[in-house]
Amino acid sequence: MSTTLEPARAWLADQIRSRVVGDNPHEKAMQIFEAPGERWFADGSTIRLVHADASMFIGGLRALLMQSLHPLAMAGVAQHSDYRADPWGRLQRTADFMAITTFGTAEMAEAAVRRVQRVHRRVVGVASDGRPYDASDPHLLHWVHLAETDSFLAAYQRYGRRRLSAQQIDEYLDQSAVVAVELGVQQPPRSAAVLRAQLREFRPELRGTREARDAARFLLVEPPLPLAARPAYLGLAAAAVALMPAWTRWPLRLPLLPLSERFLVQPTGSAVTGLIRWSLAGSRAAPTASNEPGPRRTTHAAR
Repeated sequence: MSTTLEPARAWLADQIRSRVVGDNPHEKAMQIFEAPGERWFADGSTIRLVHADASMFIGGLRALLMQSLHPLAMAGVAQHSDYRADPWGRLQRTADFMAITTFGTAEMAEAAVRRVQRVHRRVVGVASDGRPYDASDPHLLHWVHLAETDSFLAAYQRYGRRRLSAQQIDEYLDQSAVVAVELGVQQPPRSAAVLRAQLREFRPELRGTREARDAARFLLVEPPLPLAARPAYLGLAAAAVALMPAWTRWPLRLPLLPLSERFLVQPTGSAVTGLIRWSLAGSRAAPTASNEPGPRRTTHAAR
């Protein structure tokens, strides 16, 4: 690689790590990837392939937009989250959880699940429509899981290194269900057919609220980023919106522009994810499919 590009690569990598990983990214990575012990998932498993790819940046944005469509889930975020004051802190906690449960030891993964469950027990209240909510409710946990898995798969199939086969998609869902069950989700989807059916079942409960539209505007239009980083972020945001199902657009006041999305947004999304892969190549702090840790035993052979 030309040494003239190295400063730009280092700057971009630092921008990504500081927001996604937080302080001491290399130390955190060593703790997760190099710790001895059994893992929930084997090297080369589909969940590792998907969660290590740069397309997760797009999938994560789409997941947040999808999750906001459930009024009770969104009420919990609006009333208990400091996402406006500390959006990167929330992102880092989510990234830590996914990295630990996907790549860390089984002991670390179980501890991470317990931490999330303790937080969920404090997230209770009454939504603006008068209904009570509880973040520990298996039904709400189920919706969050559906939004995440559907979004991560959609982003990987469009912007990942290579498309997954039908068998790999089902494998990813089966492996993701391991984490979901530990968190308290009952009967998470373990195949693409079941994922589609469960998403359909939730649709009557979904709608765009003021809180959801405010969150979407913050995510897509008002990100707290330096000017130099905004073009790349806006490319990711546009790619996330373009992956949203048509029925989700109006409730969140998102545009539906098929031609622009196909001929402008998709190439931009591919370019930005490629740029992220390039900037983080060889970095343990933000793994890619090519730099997973060495062989580790798993707690269950099926994983």
